[in-house]
Amino acid sequence: MYLSRVEIDVNNRRKTKDLTHLGAYHNWIEQSFPEEIAANERQRHLWRIDQLNGKKYLLLLSQEAPDTEALARYGVGGSVQTKSYDQFLNGINDGELMRFRLTANPVHAVPQPGKNQPKIYPHIKVDQQKGWLIKRADKLGFELIKKQQSETIEDVNDLAFDIVSRDWPRLARKQSRGAKLSRVSFEGMLRVTDAVTFRQTLVNGIGKEKAFGMGLMTVIPV
Repeated sequence: MYLSRVEIDVNNRRKTKDLTHLGAYHNWIEQSFPEEIAANERQRHLWRIDQLNGKKYLLLLSQEAPDTEALARYGVGGSVQTKSYDQFLNGINDGELMRFRLTANPVHAVPQPGKNQPKIYPHIKVDQQKGWLIKRADKLGFELIKKQQSETIEDVNDLAFDIVSRDWPRLARKQSRGAKLSRVSFEGMLRVTDAVTFRQTLVNGIGKEKAFGMGLMTVIPV
């Protein structure tokens, strides 16, 4: 696995004028793997947009290293960085305390009378969005730890994580009704409970709409 990052050249509107919807970012990612396109064998690429110290970055996790020139298409010159992720993944152990960041699409399924398939709706409220992650943590190989001052966990605010941004980016330019996706970014502390499962979580992502910048979790050991 490879983890790559490029600073998006937000000050050059002529260069980045196409980046007005999630579909454009998806296309940028796909075009950064020309060998996959030639072989007609597309791999899943997890990615997200990060804001850091006034700068905007594209973060990308992929099975193979991307083409540096293609990844730099909308980036600041010389800002592309790619490194192997395998050593880090293999070094994760049970019980390890980590700081995490996750951008995801929290949704829930509502059964429809007379239909076999439920309808998918986004979670709107902050507590619902936090609860979405809390409910999935155990199966994903980690636990969200409580705040130091919280002896018991009575609600979502007793846990050491929070939502740092929420928005509704447009999915594609030509969507007739302007379809948008709920995008929520979480930051906080977690403890690894099952290292094997947790590694797969980092590699496979969390939740839906992974092709459109959702699901990528990154962690830093504490």
